[in-house]
Amino acid sequence: MSRRQIIMFKITKIQKRLRRHHRVRAKISGTKECPRLCVFRSNQHIYAQLIDDVAGKTLVAVSDLDLDKSKTEDGGVSRTIKNQKPKMAIAIGSSKIQIKNKKGTKEIELKGKSATAFAVGKLIAEKSLSKKIKQVIFDRGGYLYHGRVMALAQGARSGGLKF
Repeated sequence: MSRRQIIMFKITKIQKRLRRHHRVRAKISGTKECPRLCVFRSNQHIYAQLIDDVAGKTLVAVSDLDLDKSKTEDGGVSRTIKNQKPKMAIAIGSSKIQIKNKKGTKEIELKGKSATAFAVGKLIAEKSLSKKIKQVIFDRGGYLYHGRVMALAQGARSGGLKF
């Protein structure tokens, strides 16, 4: 093969992520009792949905577009759920999560998009608990488990979901 032919077959980042996603999806599947928590993130937004793969239906879907963002006095961003009762409001200026690793427990402060992802995780947990879904299978969608994907998972766990 010449160099020109090799360049034509270059695999993009998106194709690599989709390959990882298909590899994981071959092993996991969601049911009505234990649906799959699927995550998709773009550069600006993050989406999460609970999917029953047996019936082929989405049970719950949430994104950061469902959150109302407003500036706080200290310069942070507060996120609350749009069109919901006050008891469902999640106000997060900056949230802290604990991460356990080999060296011990570490506390990380979330800001910006990660704080938004944490709020989305809490929101999907509340909506799924209202539909009496407590156990899920986490599908990270081919993304690495860090940053916004990890914050969403931690938010769902702190909201009451088990996986």
